[in-house]
Amino acid sequence: MTAESLLSRITVESGKCGGRPCIRGLRIRVQDVLGMLAEGMANNEILEDYPYLEQADIRAVLMYAARQFDHRQSQYTAFSGNTHRTPPRGSAQSPA
Repeated sequence: MTAESLLSRITVESGKCGGRPCIRGLRIRVQDVLGMLAEGMANNEILEDYPYLEQADIRAVLMYAARQFDHRQSQYTAFSGNTHRTPPRGSAQSPA
């Protein structure tokens, strides 16, 4: 399965789940699956608990998260000569 076809499984609809990224238009958010994985759930456990999900959906969630993380990281490191990262506006963090 190509990256584009995996990422096409991630949908964003303004009237669904507060406009957050979901899987195939279902009411299961990307962050829900990421949370389950972070808590140590195995893919097969997630698929048993959510039988309407597919293995490719979990791969899509991971690819989406990786691309989002990479996109945000590149914004912080784009400043030439700047060795510290600037937190996003409105962040509680402040540069050291």
